[in-house]
This record gives sequence, structure tokens and C-alpha cells, in this order.
Amino acid sequence: MRLRVLLVEPYFGGSHRAWALGLQAHSSHEVLLVTHEAAFWRWRQQGSSLTLARQVEAMVAEHGRPDVLLVSTMVDLPALLGFTRRSLGEVPVVHDVHENQLTYPLGERQRPDVAAAITGWLGLAAADHVVFHSDFHRRELLSALPGFLHSFPDHRHEAELDAVEARSSVVPLGIETSRFDGRIEHPGPPIVLWNHRWEHDKDPEALFDALDVLAAREVPFRLALAGERTPTVPAAFAAARERFADRLVAFGDVDDDAYPDLLRRSDVVVSTATHEFFGLAVCEAMAAGACPVLPDRLSYPELLGGDRRRDQPLGAECLYEGSDDLVARLQRALTDEGHRRRLGERAKAEMARFDWEVVAPQNDALLQEVVAPRGMDIICNAVGTREVLGEIES
Repeated sequence: MRLRVLLVEPYFGGSHRAWALGLQAHSSHEVLLVTHEAAFWRWRQQGSSLTLARQVEAMVAEHGRPDVLLVSTMVDLPALLGFTRRSLGEVPVVHDVHENQLTYPLGERQRPDVAAAITGWLGLAAADHVVFHSDFHRRELLSALPGFLHSFPDHRHEAELDAVEARSSVVPLGIETSRFDGRIEHPGPPIVLWNHRWEHDKDPEALFDALDVLAAREVPFRLALAGERTPTVPAAFAAARERFADRLVAFGDVDDDAYPDLLRRSDVVVSTATHEFFGLAVCEAMAAGACPVLPDRLSYPELLGGDRRRDQPLGAECLYEGSDDLVARLQRALTDEGHRRRLGERAKAEMARFDWEVVAPQNDALLQEVVAPRGMDIICNAVGTREVLGEIES
């Protein structure tokens, strides 16, 4: 059965946008988008439910009631459901946990955003099903919730935790791997790519420190610092622009049309992140054939086919522990072309399991499963369980 899916994303940019557009393009279901611009994320979480609800009502008036509502974690889901109760009725809800504010690491001078964490938790409790993009994210958030809820004075919601865990699952983000086919060979030193959001949780200082060591050892390399700039860009980037001026091939935002070519030219992709719920940017670089040098933590072992440690052959060669190991692995990747190409080819092959042609059917099946029991419940309530089951058996 082809479903009508109403996908609600108030922060339509970056990986959020890639997820929504990728699912719309590759799903076998009809996916309609309700979005806001990617700006003012706190206001999106706190206030977008009302304006999104008005867009949902207009979408329902034009296209009819959807079979399922797929809502990003950036939405105050209970508020959205309250505002749309007349137009949506008993439509089942899937909550896509793209990120969360409870386990997001704090920057300098930042305080925990308890209100945002509570909003996120209530969204999990309100949904019929909860989807994470990595098992790491699922385990981390579900492990943090008991302590968080226990910190409140009474009526702590702890009895809801098992039910939320039971109705949660993992479906990875999809990648348009065909965008990154075909390596672009280039003369000169190999290119190191760092293509993350420019914020403290990606720990760019650790990368720059490692590159300083390699530069002092006269290891040849060039550097591409791509990724989304934010209003709180770490000061380390300005210093790095001066220190590595003669090595830079990219600095800052890269146009969507030029981005695939930059990845296809890059030889090594590196992460120093202290926070990563999935790692779409790294996956795209690996899909282009870049040799990965990644920390042995967060979601990265999963991306390379492992679990929590370096328990797979690819992970054992690409995952580092500590700053000295980072320098050593970067140096080998930059100076041993055969090693670099071999790991790049293996990483590219590993990314095939994240292609939208593989991931979209997983999303479709999950949505179908969420809708099927709810649809049966509605029918049974309307005409009586015995009659419905008899009709099916006959």
C-alpha cells in the first residue's frame, strides 16, 4: 500500500534538509514536506509548532489527511499534535530523532538547556514510534534519560521509559552515493578534508594541533576546511587560516554544485569530533573514496561496520585513540599512497549500505508497520473486531 506521508521539518538545512529531500525522492510512498527555514534553532523548537500546524492544516485541506506524520526532533511534538488535532485526528506519528539537547556537549560558558531537553523527552513519549539514525545515539539518549527524569521533584515519567525504548529503532541517514562517484586525480600533495559544522563540538583545535606536528615534520599535505559556518565559529579557524595559508584549497562554505568535486579530490577525511550522532559529512567523503581517519568513539565505529570498539578490520586501521595516534595515522595516510588508496576504496564500498536505494526501503517498511496496526485498530473500533477478523479470514 502506498502511503501519504507528511514530513515536518522546521530546520530545513544541512543534514536535516538532505534527509527530508532524500526520503521524498527515493521513498515508494508519497512524501509531502512541511518546512521552515534553517535558522534560529531555539525558536524553531520552542515556537514552530504553531506555524507548522497552520501549514499542516493547509496541506491536509489540499491533499487530504495523511496516513502517517513523520516529525523531526526539532519540533515541540506534543504542541504540534495539540494544534492539529482537528485536521489530523488519530494519524500515527513517527518521531525522527535527528539530534537531542540532553546529551549534546556544552561549549564554554554554556549552561544546560533543561527546557529543550524536556521538550525532546515529551516528543519521544508522544510518538507512536521513535527512529534514531545510529545505535550509538539511541543507546546514549536512552541511557541518559533515567538520570535526567529522576532529577525532577515528583511525577518523574520514569514509568514511560521502557515503553519508549520498546517502540524505538534505528534507520541510518541516506546518501546520494552517485553524486560522489569518480575520483578526481590531482597533482601535488594529498588533500586533507575537514568538512564539519564549524562549532566547538567538532573540536577543530585537535585537528590543527595534529597538522602543526605534521608540518613540523615536513609531511606534505594540503588542507580543505569546508562545512557550515555558524554564528559561534571557534577562534581557532582564524588562526588556522594564517598558519596553513599556503596549504589551503578551501576555507568555509562550499557551493552545493562544487561540493561533490571537492570530496572527489580529497584524499583523507578526518574527524576530531567530541559529538556526532551519525556523521553524514564523513560518510559523503568516504563515498567519494577518501581515506578515513576517525576517532574510536561516538557513531564512527558503526559507520565502519563495527560496534563500540575497533572490532572490524576497517575500523582497526582507521579509528584512532588520542592525539598521538591521530598524528601517526594521519602521517601514514599522507605518506603511504597505497595504504591511503586501499582504505579509501574499502570505505567507499562500506558506504553502499547507506545509499538511499538501500535506506529508503527501510524507512518505507517502518512507516508501513507503524500505520498497519493503527489502521486495524481504527477499523476494529468502527465496525467491531469479530466482523473485521471474519472478513479478513474469509
